Amino acid sequence: MTTFYDLKADLPKGEKYDFTTLKGKVVLIVNTASACGFTPQYKGLQALWNKYKDQDFVLLGFPCNQFGGQEPGTDEEVAEFCTLNHGVDFPLMKKSDVNGDGTNEVYKYLKSQKTGLLGLSRIKWNFEKFLIDKEGNVVNRWASTTTPAAIDAEVAKLL
Repeated sequence: MTTFYDLKADLPKGEKYDFTTLKGKVVLIVNTASACGFTPQYKGLQALWNKYKDQDFVLLGFPCNQFGGQEPGTDEEVAEFCTLNHGVDFPLMKKSDVNGDGTNEVYKYLKSQKTGLLGLSRIKWNFEKFLIDKEGNVVNRWASTTTPAAIDAEVAKLL
């Protein structure tokens, strides 16, 4: 059986992000897009990252173009946009799918562990959020409409 720490994700330059490095950390994973109504959440995500990154907190962004074509750029363009417009310096993975046949292994795992609204596993839109505790358990999942500020207390509680 796969655990959270068995996962790996593709980084933009072809390297792998090994989830064994996340043992003992609280992790927030978000599927992101640069041209979405929720894109301003990047600032809130960066604020969470700045507040807790020195307290065993990791934030991982997974750019995805499956929702309205709202992440059309290359990995380099995505990173540049996020840095210039939102000051993002938390890790962004390689652009990938979060639904369908090409779903990356991280999202296959997350969706199998925590369903969304009405018990549906599929990701409904950009900026859905998954929170993982220090033992690698997926403890919560929030819809796009939930702001990073609204989950701050839950992140703090797990740290």
